[in-house]
Amino acid sequence: MSQRSAETRALIAKIEDRTAVVGILGLGYVGLPLASAFLAAGFPVLGFDTDPAKLESIERGENYLRHLGDEMTSTMRDSDLFEGTTDFARIHEADAVLICVPTPLGEHNEPDLSYVEKSTASVARVARPGQLIILESTTYPGTTRELMGNILAGAGMVPGQDVLLAYSPEREDPGREGFSTSSIPKLVGGTCEASGEAAFKLYTAAIESVHHVSSAEVAESAKLLENIFRAVNIALVNELKLILDGLGIDVWEVIDAAATKPFGFMKFTPGPGLGGHCIPIDPYYLTWVARKAGHPTKFIELAGEINHRMPDYVVHKTMLALNEAGKALKGSKVLILGLAYKPNVDDVRESPAIALIKGFEALGAHVEYSDPHVARGHKMREHDMSVYASVPLDAATLTGYDAVVVATDHDAFDWELIAREAPLVVDTRNALGALLDGKSHYHKA
Repeated sequence: MSQRSAETRALIAKIEDRTAVVGILGLGYVGLPLASAFLAAGFPVLGFDTDPAKLESIERGENYLRHLGDEMTSTMRDSDLFEGTTDFARIHEADAVLICVPTPLGEHNEPDLSYVEKSTASVARVARPGQLIILESTTYPGTTRELMGNILAGAGMVPGQDVLLAYSPEREDPGREGFSTSSIPKLVGGTCEASGEAAFKLYTAAIESVHHVSSAEVAESAKLLENIFRAVNIALVNELKLILDGLGIDVWEVIDAAATKPFGFMKFTPGPGLGGHCIPIDPYYLTWVARKAGHPTKFIELAGEINHRMPDYVVHKTMLALNEAGKALKGSKVLILGLAYKPNVDDVRESPAIALIKGFEALGAHVEYSDPHVARGHKMREHDMSVYASVPLDAATLTGYDAVVVATDHDAFDWELIAREAPLVVDTRNALGALLDGKSHYHKA
């Protein structure tokens, strides 16, 4: 006990004088900005990734996450405090190890924690007493203490005795203005008191606001609640869209009207489905662990069903719109505006635009996309999008399609050009409502 306390005090002392080496496992949407934040706070940072192309990009000062800008990676490249490596044996050099890896779903919407397991095993093989290990990836309650704790203990590094183990969920929102990794409040929960204290000290040194909760499980649950809240409310307005469309009422006008109430209402908007790594996935982590405990999650699962069927609704609306124009969907040329899942970023993870492309193609349409932020698709876990490339958006392009479907409302799109030249528009984002409302070739979906 005295040795462990001494090691904890030594770690906190290194954190306070900014000499603690921060190891970041996974330099993606979470890990890269986190590494930048700790670097800006004066910490030496050791970045780990299995993809050498990412490290080569940093060495060139080019940011493979375009929405974060090249200044971030050029600053990292030029700093004596940053080093990137694919050699995971060097994890022992870090005083704090932050694991930022994907937590996708399996074939049956069950949690796929293989990346967390592999990363924890890599840490366990070379861990040394006194290290602080923190999971940032979204997961179900108990993952940090049980899954990671057992892997570490099996390698002779018992959490709370040999190493410290905590959880601090990422809260990144690519493309959102006004917030950065350092300014978004952080949650921290440890698997023991010392672990929580050390993690709190570490993040406090680089993040403006840190909220220390009583356990890793509370932090894990809070992260799930954040995204389940959004998923359920998006499902609500998506279902409302289906209902009001059948009644001939504009859901967008209804939402704007309700939003005039200054209290008791929070505005959510409908769309063609859910995208990003969090909202389409995270709710199922809770439903899975709840079923194991014998508790049904009907409300959450219903929200998932509604959101997942929205791409089919958009395809159907487009088919009806083409029918009104005297055309069949089969054989028609369809242009999808936006491959990214949200405006003004190049993030295509779980993008509903991909489901739209596959849905239209399954019914015999010829589909292409245009996206100023995504020049070409790439191979993904479920779909190979590398065969698709963005087409230029000009008058000649627009007039060559039978239907133009707005999937993502990027600011960079020339909406006046689209409104003027597209022969038929199906708009899932109300991006063209101000320009085309009331026009016979304009359809909201």
